[in-house]
Amino acid sequence: MALWSGRFSNNPDETVREFTESISFDKRLYKYDIMGSKAHVAMLAHEGIIPKTTSELIADELSHIEKQIDAGNFKYDINLEDIHMHIEQALIDAVGEEGARLHTGRSRNDQVALDVRLYLRDAVKSIIDGLNDLQKAFVETANKYKNAILPGFTHLQHAQPVLFAHHLLAYVEMFERDKQRFSESLKRINVLPLGAGALAGSTLPLNREKVAELLDFPAISQNSMDTVAARDYICEFLSHAAIFAMHISRISEDIILWASQEFSFIELDDAYCTGSSLMPQKKNPDIAEIARGKSGRIFGNLTALLVMSKGLPLTYNRDLQEDKEPLFDTVETLEKILSVFPGMVATMKLNVDNMLQAASDPALMATDLAEQLVKDGMPFRTAHHRVGALVKWCKENDKQLDELSLEDMKISIPEATENCLSLFSPQESVAKRLSTGATGPEQVSKQLQRWEAFLLDN
Repeated sequence: MALWSGRFSNNPDETVREFTESISFDKRLYKYDIMGSKAHVAMLAHEGIIPKTTSELIADELSHIEKQIDAGNFKYDINLEDIHMHIEQALIDAVGEEGARLHTGRSRNDQVALDVRLYLRDAVKSIIDGLNDLQKAFVETANKYKNAILPGFTHLQHAQPVLFAHHLLAYVEMFERDKQRFSESLKRINVLPLGAGALAGSTLPLNREKVAELLDFPAISQNSMDTVAARDYICEFLSHAAIFAMHISRISEDIILWASQEFSFIELDDAYCTGSSLMPQKKNPDIAEIARGKSGRIFGNLTALLVMSKGLPLTYNRDLQEDKEPLFDTVETLEKILSVFPGMVATMKLNVDNMLQAASDPALMATDLAEQLVKDGMPFRTAHHRVGALVKWCKENDKQLDELSLEDMKISIPEATENCLSLFSPQESVAKRLSTGATGPEQVSKQLQRWEAFLLDN
């Protein structure tokens, strides 16, 4: 019999039970449900709403139930709908009518809001730790190959030589912003909802400040209707997760390209690749491909929650039960990505010679030539036009920029000097980039040192 059955003459149809149950997925909240219930009964006893002996009896049995669930010895019943009713019914079965006092002064509406906030608080902290480990793997690999040069790309075309370490540190910066977003969201997650009741609060003298203290919540929700209806903190988390997934998808694409025969810039460790069921020669970057694919899944979870929420009137509506599966799936997906990506990045090997060869195309130093002309006094737009004309002349005459004589160069750039003939080394090109945040070895070394020190403290 359902705990809410007093109002009803008939039990729900079996198809209704199957359609409305959430125990199949919300059972993972059991630790948080029990944690919240212990704090709640402690407060009830503290305020004299229930006897202290009852509070202690309930708390002890809740600990016993938690151990049963931990050990896999707990029986689930679809008739009890969700994890809250399972735990409450198990409590009543064990201690009798005194267990029914557990639900005094609360509703499943504020109870589930509490459970999800407790769950998400832990999840966010775990994800931040995982992001920290991911950054460390990127910095470690960047340090290992800090002198390697590859072509940087715009429009997926070779653009200018850059240090490989500089490329990896770009993602370290992205992941740091991801960490900041997740960390900042804790302020809005870390708000106690318990005490809002179904939507209007309670006539009982509940001490919400006491519960907040017991559960380490720095803030308490201020509007009971908003409290039970709000899911924007989950939307915010899913939004941050989607941005992180977009970053992971981008580095995955880089890795997939670098590992291809056409690029042959890196080789992934066998432990992070798979083969083909048909072609014995294949070594596939499946980890990066699956991570790239999972970004769409995470985007979909955000969209699902936004669409589910957008038309709901205040306050609680059963539609809100649909918040959990997208949330749980996103958390689990992020945890899986963060468990496998650091190892893949830390163990990949660079084909440094192939990278350098690709970066040695003198056309990649065309901008260096234009900037040399600027140093010699020419306006940049004029220099850009002259160098563009020179590149066109080289194409038409089947010559490389580094093969030109001064007389050849003066055909397009009458102002050219001998200095203009010695600008086509990728090593010298990157070495000259000294401005803050540039790809020069001096700047990249500073960034590596900064990140090593920063991540060591986190």
